[in-house]
Amino acid sequence: MSILIDQNKKVLIQGITGREGQARAKLMMNYGTNVVAGCTPGKGGMETLGVTVFDTVAEAVEKNGQIDVSVIFVPAPIVKDAAIEAIEAGVKLCVIVPDRVPIYDVMEIKQVADKFNANFIGPNTLGLISPGKAVLGMMGGRAQSAREWFKEGNVGVSSRSGGMTSSLAYYLSQAGVGLSTIVHVGGDPIIGMPHDKICLEFEKDPETEAIVLFGEIGGTQEERVAALIESEEITKPVIAYIGGKAAKEGVRFSHAGAIVEGGRGTHAGKVEALRKAGAYVVDDFSDIPNAVKKIIMDTDIAD
Repeated sequence: MSILIDQNKKVLIQGITGREGQARAKLMMNYGTNVVAGCTPGKGGMETLGVTVFDTVAEAVEKNGQIDVSVIFVPAPIVKDAAIEAIEAGVKLCVIVPDRVPIYDVMEIKQVADKFNANFIGPNTLGLISPGKAVLGMMGGRAQSAREWFKEGNVGVSSRSGGMTSSLAYYLSQAGVGLSTIVHVGGDPIIGMPHDKICLEFEKDPETEAIVLFGEIGGTQEERVAALIESEEITKPVIAYIGGKAAKEGVRFSHAGAIVEGGRGTHAGKVEALRKAGAYVVDDFSDIPNAVKKIIMDTDIAD
């Protein structure tokens, strides 16, 4: 199975007529994602890659029925309007790819999403992929490489690093570990579905049998996962790695969401919280595949 996306979910691409939108639409469609419509104000009625473009999300919904997911490829200053438009039109999941979205805009998106019982991934995300089913965003780069790199299976991946998301999934697949869904939660300080929400989705998925977490310094996402493990809201094995061990206070590691401030969000604190809760935390990134295989050996996930 998978979380959030599969081959049956109906997908809209906002900004499909732009250069980035067209390139990523091609990836998604060639991989098998069910892209039913595009949206670019002022370009309604045209076609891009065989997909009809609408002026508004509401028009796309009226024509195609309920749309499950919108993937957003618009300039950062208008992301808020695009996301809120989609949510108010009934879309339950937005994937917000652009970075540099103003933090107060993200807070407004979250407020509207909560009101309409919707979710969003990102901002500043590569997206997500359920191997063998569908991809949202730009995971894998091209459809052929995504097929070759990511093996379908029963281990879920949640990552805070865009580049390391693909690397982690690739190395797991090369080691024979199949993956249910790979999610890059986003690199900004405020995001829609952080580690704890993604891990709860994996917990509910009957075919995801273990969770791999790529964490980083800054924020409290990993500590919240630890709390869920302690409360037994997450019962599946969690294998984690925390990046940024050498970073000093006030120094940003990789992106805006990974920074230690005032002693909070430290590498040591995150490792301690996860280990105390019962997660298996590796010290080196390269140790992840073997650690996963060791922990899941008895369940034959990696066969």
